[in-house]
Amino acid sequence: MQKTSFRDKCEILSELWMDYRDDPDFKDFIEYNDLGLPLAYTIANGIVDSSSISERYVEEAFDVLLAGLNLEDKGFETLTEVLEAGE
Repeated sequence: MQKTSFRDKCEILSELWMDYRDDPDFKDFIEYNDLGLPLAYTIANGIVDSSSISERYVEEAFDVLLAGLNLEDKGFETLTEVLEAGE
């Protein structure tokens, strides 16, 4: 089974952070991932390069997102795919 690429994880988390950071349904997730989400955003937008440490934060944030939605990683490419699969 194909897993979500690191690049797609960064894009998905970046979009989630920008579009849902004020959404009460994501409040706990956003607060818990206060490093992983901004790191994903800066990596996705080419502001910084990823490192082994930043990759761990991004990976953890993505894993927490999928766990919160009761999903397995099936190679997601967009936030819409993730959210629709979690409905």
